[in-house]
Amino acid sequence: MIDQTFDALQLGHVRVSRGRTLTETDVVNFCMLTGNWLEIHANVEFARAALYGQRIVQGSLVFSIVNALLPFDSAVVEAFYGVDRLRFLKPSFIGDTVWARSCIIGLRPKDNGNGVVTCELLGINHRREKILRCEFSLLIRGERLEPPASNPVHDMEFDPK
Repeated sequence: MIDQTFDALQLGHVRVSRGRTLTETDVVNFCMLTGNWLEIHANVEFARAALYGQRIVQGSLVFSIVNALLPFDSAVVEAFYGVDRLRFLKPSFIGDTVWARSCIIGLRPKDNGNGVVTCELLGINHRREKILRCEFSLLIRGERLEPPASNPVHDMEFDPK
């Protein structure tokens, strides 16, 4: 999504991601990682009697996946700056496929040519429903950061022996 230095970015720039299906493994791993074992996520029988009649995917997991669907270039992204107005508009279920759409809605210069970029992020499912909306901000570098040549094998010659 963000692959240019701050001064090259423009308001209104839109990116759309590839799709990704939310899986049982995602939900169980997230339960284990976070300790969020609420029955609406982890118990089929409990969820069957609840509002949606099935387990729902944790909102924080949906946000994490949707946000990560858009590629970020580590040579320009300095840091995640924050998220505002996060709303889950529809539930997400195991087996749903989701996409991300982002649009740059704010550019605020900082020191040394760096700046804060604010994007509107929409998560959309395969039913064409908006499942989440938020504004998230990133601190973007004014110059690309080229990583040091730390790969110990990049210049080694191949020896077939």
